[in-house]
Amino acid sequence: MSFLASIWSTLCELSPWLLLGMFFSGLLHVVLPKKFVRQSLRGLPGVLKSVAIGVPLPLCSCGVIPAGIGLKKDGASDGATVGFLISTPQTGVDSMLVSATFFGWPFAIFKLAAAAVMGIVGGVWIDRKPIEAATIDDSISPSPAPHTDEQRRCWSRLLPHAIDMLRSIWVWLVIGIFVSAAINQFNTAPLTAEINHWGLLPAMLLVLVFSIPLYVCATASVPIAAALVNSGFPPAVALVFLMAGPATNVATMGAIRSNLGTRSLLIYLVTIIVGSLSAAYLFDALTLVTTATGTVHIHNVTAWWAQLSAMIVLGLIGYFVFENLIKCRRFKAPQENALHQTISIDGMSCGNCVRKLETLIQNQTGVESVYVNLADGQATVVGDFDLEQLKKTITASGFVPH
Repeated sequence: MSFLASIWSTLCELSPWLLLGMFFSGLLHVVLPKKFVRQSLRGLPGVLKSVAIGVPLPLCSCGVIPAGIGLKKDGASDGATVGFLISTPQTGVDSMLVSATFFGWPFAIFKLAAAAVMGIVGGVWIDRKPIEAATIDDSISPSPAPHTDEQRRCWSRLLPHAIDMLRSIWVWLVIGIFVSAAINQFNTAPLTAEINHWGLLPAMLLVLVFSIPLYVCATASVPIAAALVNSGFPPAVALVFLMAGPATNVATMGAIRSNLGTRSLLIYLVTIIVGSLSAAYLFDALTLVTTATGTVHIHNVTAWWAQLSAMIVLGLIGYFVFENLIKCRRFKAPQENALHQTISIDGMSCGNCVRKLETLIQNQTGVESVYVNLADGQATVVGDFDLEQLKKTITASGFVPH
């Protein structure tokens, strides 16, 4: 099979389930009462709720940072926040469907359960330290959601939010598909045999070294893991990559340290490292008993609906590329001595928030160009504008500038 054929085969394999996951993403966005949920994430019940909420949410590594830190700022405990940050990026409706396609439902369900357990353990561990009074805002009450939340739950937002989910991960999805095709193309048998000769633990530790700083979403990591298994690695090694890769990256570790402290960061890392290795060992033991081989369910896809799904995903990715090119052309990087301001903004949770803010700020008097970074929670604004008036406008739109 040629390189391009391998890319197309992988894309056809995951696209139907990716589109279905996008639909469920929009559905959750419509029906989930976010304001009330955020107000109840405290103590042990809060950890359990944050994990239960985070497991099905299809938030990638970049989207989970502002969402998790937003929970903290809205009154969630450190444990509930870290439980959310550990469990959410490993799972999601889209990731589970794609994982089941490549590895089978037992693997996907096991990965989901392991992610939930890791989130609970990490969150409870952190909350063993008494919650400081400053982290609890007694003024917050579980009142009915305001009108803006009612608008957010409007059914007309289902499709735009579903597309936003793909918009937030498409770069890493493309990288994952290309890496998968490259692994499948090269003869890795000698290297795989040598690494497997070292034993299961060294192979898993080697994957951890690359996974922890890697910035990859749960869905995009699946084809890479599948290619590793196809090249001869045990499924347990792929499981380590699927758990540690999406759950950790440099940006998330920096956000946890700056917002929750070094102690929380260390617990977060230890939980993921020990948890992923333990889950992999357990899965390997169960595999030896329940299955004859650990093969991945990959085959040539010729069904018309799979190819149509792949073309839809390709079309959306092409649109995102065009969208980013236009955005880059419009944004003028601030020259030396040019008037510009970087504003930190809380409350952003998706690509739609980014576009809303960029349009809002761009239309303000004196603004020449603007760039909003979802992962950092910041907006870089170029031009001669009234900063205080701009902050008031941002606040009126439902976000919190500072």
